[in-house]
Amino acid sequence: MCIRDSSKKLIKEAIERYPRIAVAVSWGKDSMVLLHLARQIKPDIPVFTVITPFKPKETLEFKDRIIKEWNLNIREYQSKAKPVPGLWETDPDECCKIFKVEPTKEAVKDLDAWISGLRKTEGRTRRDFKEIEKRGNIVKINPLLEWTELDIWRYSALYNVPQNPLYKKGYRSLGCAPCTTIVDDEEPERAGRWRGTSKCGGECGIHTKILK
Repeated sequence: MCIRDSSKKLIKEAIERYPRIAVAVSWGKDSMVLLHLARQIKPDIPVFTVITPFKPKETLEFKDRIIKEWNLNIREYQSKAKPVPGLWETDPDECCKIFKVEPTKEAVKDLDAWISGLRKTEGRTRRDFKEIEKRGNIVKINPLLEWTELDIWRYSALYNVPQNPLYKKGYRSLGCAPCTTIVDDEEPERAGRWRGTSKCGGECGIHTKILK
């Protein structure tokens, strides 16, 4: 079975098993491929996204366009906390906790399962994840876990999956504007995330700290 069909099978089984399920979308390349796959199985599948005060305008514009063009069944979540100037530099973990982790906890609290676009080849912190994970009382499904960066771009090209325009500027992994930089070809894919800090190439916490 090819990697695409294997991923679709996993998504289909998850949708059939878990009545309350949703796809997490960050508007990066992986989540766009994930969403494209999931909508082939269930066109109106629930979708959620977490928006921070620091998202690049290109990402926000792309989000609005895709929601309209694909007529997504989507809910958006955002922290009500006021941004603390420079917190992403002085304490990036706390910044991620406030603006990404806590809203994601809110998004999944009433779900049986959620589907993410995590890939193990994307970075050093993602090698030990499983395709199906149970965290607390909620299940997380990772259908793209075995895909490579090249697999994502091949699929996007083959099926005309729209992608965030920031990739054409040299970004390879997208996050909040203050914490995301352009990545050279010889660097790891997530090297541009939190560059210059001990968190460089690491995780915001969505895939490691979401418990129910």
